[in-house]
Amino acid sequence: MEEKIDIILATYKTNLEYLKQQLDSILNQSYKNFKLIISDDNSENEELIDMLKSYEKSDNRIELYLNTENKGYIKNFEFLLTKTTANYIMFSDHDDFWYPDKLEESLKKIKENNVDLVYVNAKQIDGNGKVLENDYFKYKNVPLINKHSKLAISRCIGIGCSYIFTKDVKKKMLPYSQTVIAHDWLASFIADEGKGLLYIDKPLFDYRLHETNVFGGRNLNQNLKRWKEKEGKSYKSFLKYRKEKVIDKAYLDGAKMCLDYTDSDINRKFLNELISYYENLEKSKYINFHIFKYFKFLSGKNLAKKMLKEIMIFHLPILSYIVFCIG
Repeated sequence: MEEKIDIILATYKTNLEYLKQQLDSILNQSYKNFKLIISDDNSENEELIDMLKSYEKSDNRIELYLNTENKGYIKNFEFLLTKTTANYIMFSDHDDFWYPDKLEESLKKIKENNVDLVYVNAKQIDGNGKVLENDYFKYKNVPLINKHSKLAISRCIGIGCSYIFTKDVKKKMLPYSQTVIAHDWLASFIADEGKGLLYIDKPLFDYRLHETNVFGGRNLNQNLKRWKEKEGKSYKSFLKYRKEKVIDKAYLDGAKMCLDYTDSDINRKFLNELISYYENLEKSKYINFHIFKYFKFLSGKNLAKKMLKEIMIFHLPILSYIVFCIG
C-alpha cells in the first residue's frame, strides 16, 4: 500500500495568483496519495477565503482550517503539525511552484535510505516567475549533509519548503517551546539526532523571492539595503545589524532553540560551547581573535563563500563595516 504524505501550507494575506500556481502544482503531482492541510491565519480577505473554499470543495485531498484570530507564522505551522496523521510530512510555502515529481522523488529518497528528513534543491525565481538562480544550493551555500553533521546543530539546513520528514520528527517538535524560531531548523536538528538527513541535489521546485517574503533567499546586499534605509550607515547601526540580524537571529537564537530540544549529552555540551562563542562575538566591537572556534562550529562542505563572509562579520567587524557601507 502506498504511503500517505501530509503537506501543510499556511496562508496569510496571500497573493492569489502565487497561491493558485502553488496549489495547482501540488494537486498535479505524479504521486497522488497525499493530504494537503491548509490553515489561513485570519487573513480577512473574502476573495482569498472563497478561493480556498473552492479548492477544498473541488478536491477531497484538501483539508482547510480558517483561524478566527491571527496566530502568527510560527504558531500557525505548529497548529498545522497537530493536524497531521501520516508517516511522512512536508512543509509548503504558499507562493512557490513544485515540479510534478517533488513528492515522488522525496518520498523515494527518505524511504530507501531510512533517514528522518530529506531536503531538495530548487531554482530561485522572482515575483514574475523569472529564474534568478538555477541552483539554490550553490547560490546560498547550503550545507550538504550525509546522515549526521554538526552543521545541523549550528545552522539551519536548507529551507522548510524543501523538506520531507517523518512523524517521529513531528512528535519531538510538538508542542513548541518558547524558544522555537524556525520550524525548518528545528526539524533538521531533530532529524540529525535521530536517523539523520540527506539531500537531493536536483532542483524539484521554484522558490519564489519577492518583497513580501516572511523569510526569504535574499542576499547580503539586499538585506543590508533594507537595514540602512531604516537605521542608517553609522558604525553603531552596523553593530546593531551584526548583533540583531546576523548573530542573534541567524545563529544564537537557533542554538538556544536546539539546546531546549536536545536529547544528547554530547550535543548539549556542543551547544553550550556554541552559545558562549556567539555571545563572546557580540562583545567584540572591532576584532575577535578566536577564529579557530569558528572552524570548530561552522565550517563544512559547500560553504566556502559563506564561510568567508561569516568570518569577516564575526571576527573582523571593523573591516566588514566597509562592505556594510558600500553594499
